[in-house]
Amino acid sequence: MNLVIIGNGITGVTCALTVRQLRPDARITLISEESPYHISRPALMYAYMGHLRPQDLKPYGDWFWAENRLELVHATVTGLDTAQQQVELSTGLALPYDKLLVATGSVSRVHNWPGQDLAGVQGLYGLADLERMHRETHAVHQAVVVGGGLIGIELAEMLRSRGIAVTMLVRDAHYWGSVLPPEEAALVNRQLQAHGVTVQYGTELAEIIGDEAGRARAVRTSQGEEIPCQWVGLAIGVTPNIGLAQAAGLETDRGILVDEQLQTSQAHVFAAGDCAQHRQPGPEEVPIEQLWYTGRQQGETVAYAICGQPRPYQRGPWFNSAKFFQLEYQTYGRVPARLPAGIHSFYWQHPTEQHLLRINFQADAHGAVMGMNTMGIRQRHDVWDQWLRTATPITQVLSALGTANFDPEFFRRHEAAIVGEFARQFPQYPVAPPRRKGIFSFR
Repeated sequence: MNLVIIGNGITGVTCALTVRQLRPDARITLISEESPYHISRPALMYAYMGHLRPQDLKPYGDWFWAENRLELVHATVTGLDTAQQQVELSTGLALPYDKLLVATGSVSRVHNWPGQDLAGVQGLYGLADLERMHRETHAVHQAVVVGGGLIGIELAEMLRSRGIAVTMLVRDAHYWGSVLPPEEAALVNRQLQAHGVTVQYGTELAEIIGDEAGRARAVRTSQGEEIPCQWVGLAIGVTPNIGLAQAAGLETDRGILVDEQLQTSQAHVFAAGDCAQHRQPGPEEVPIEQLWYTGRQQGETVAYAICGQPRPYQRGPWFNSAKFFQLEYQTYGRVPARLPAGIHSFYWQHPTEQHLLRINFQADAHGAVMGMNTMGIRQRHDVWDQWLRTATPITQVLSALGTANFDPEFFRRHEAAIVGEFARQFPQYPVAPPRRKGIFSFR
């Protein structure tokens, strides 16, 4: 079997490694325009900040690919001929395939603002963006970041690490208003204030103003204010990279349309990761999933389908994690910014420190947990995954909450305070005292 993979991100690499285990005889080629080797995109910010060397962005040593008989091609894919089953490259070569995976990822979203093509205006998604940011922020003193999601706060932290003054423009009333409830957003805002980031909520970008050399010199906001700056970061999200798929005649919507095995509309062609869109997502699941772990899971699903062992893609309970400057964040299950009907939301926050726990659960006698947010308290993924999969009652979860704690030893534990606050808010759900081992043990 000759497998060609377009894209060497987490999805493409996971597929390649899984196929190598299932089909030791397969020929596997990964094509990437971005870089010869797979890099960790979540680590890009740490390279900019000087915490990692450029070579540390590679999770695998250069020897790894030959050792596993994985061929790497550093080139741009210029065409895809599904009738002839071949991939055309900028080098002039055409690579034949028996099976093809399109894992082209995402591109930064833009909004057709006046001035967005000026020098010193960019997003952050891949290695080329990082290299451009290195160059173009060298002599910058003031920057504006447009958008209040994960990429926006990463850009703010990166810029502040170099002493650059940062103003964030956030259209919502609070940080990440489409995702976080107000209390969680308030903790993030405290981090932004503590690290010298100015945030203007309820404010959008209207125009980027250039100087005579064609470089950004200021932005004008929806409030009519002009803010001086020499660099503008666009962080309003990403969109699936589907240009190649569209040109090849694959069925697309916002992403490349795929079935439960991630098969596209063309025979022998699969799509996975950020660029894929599920035709029939599961209940309360989104059709486009742009997370590291979903990309990895989809890469595995494609590998099994390619190797004749198809199994439907099943994401399982949603989870994500991030770090807002010094504040760690985890979310499991469903915790929407606005509470749905029929759901209780228990919320605890330490009165003086940045520690928070929210658990959403069914507003019935059973009280099955539906999801949780935590900030400043590390929780174990396997424990929460099991609680969500088995619809564990909120009373059992709180009684055993210490088993989910993953904070370093000697960190202060908060389970007793959490259970006490729950008893005050929801006396109709009696909870047994938390296990002492979960609260006081030193691991």
